Amino acid sequence: MYQPILISSGLVGWQFLQRTYDQQLSAFSESKQLKRDTDHFAEKIASVETAEDLVSDRQLLTVALGAFGLSDDINNTFFVQKMLSDGTTADDALANRFTDSRYREFSEAFGLGPGELRGALEPGFAEGIIAKFQANSFEIETGNQDETMRIALYAERTLPDVVQSEGSDASKWFSIMGQPPLRSLFETALGLPEAFGQVDIDQQLKVFQERSERILGVSDPSDFAQEDTLDRLVTTYLARSQLDSIGTGASGAAIALTLLSV
Repeated sequence: MYQPILISSGLVGWQFLQRTYDQQLSAFSESKQLKRDTDHFAEKIASVETAEDLVSDRQLLTVALGAFGLSDDINNTFFVQKMLSDGTTADDALANRFTDSRYREFSEAFGLGPGELRGALEPGFAEGIIAKFQANSFEIETGNQDETMRIALYAERTLPDVVQSEGSDASKWFSIMGQPPLRSLFETALGLPEAFGQVDIDQQLKVFQERSERILGVSDPSDFAQEDTLDRLVTTYLARSQLDSIGTGASGAAIALTLLSV
């Protein structure tokens, strides 16, 4: 398996990873095991008609779950089958009960629930899922070396779609808070403690909005779809992570100095 090349942690390492990302992802995607799984998915997914069909083929399920960052559920086949067979159209469908929106996105994409159109029937479906799987797999391998880099990559890839979805500002913040990687990124960037998740959910929303406005200059989550705002968020996250790791704290002055030195 190709191992992502990281020259250092923090902002310098991030800049190198950004410059070399396309080349590294391409080399990683040609790794033998990854290629076997994606070739199998491309060949077989069109024949999948039920949730049982999908979960009974481990190679298909590996790619399907991996595309949405849900690889940890690979052995929970009953749970996954129930989620897929329920679909997402009913309010009480299993996927709709989770705060983590990745479960709903997964079930909705494959369209194996009541009255839903199978995703595999749509042009480009297999290619889209494979591309997500490759990116997620690369992020996992990157995270084995540096978890902050994995979270930064995940945020750059997925946050614009999250904040451009339909719904109110509050619902978009809740979607961010419901995805563990995005929540971790924002909590670090906004200087929130680990126990913050135990606070009342409405109070969490208020704090996210207020701190985002004060630290990042925006409170509307849709603004994170803009490249410069997203870059400011990720850079602040990496700077705080780097400062925390070397024990210097994460004061505003220290972060500013770190950003200016890059």
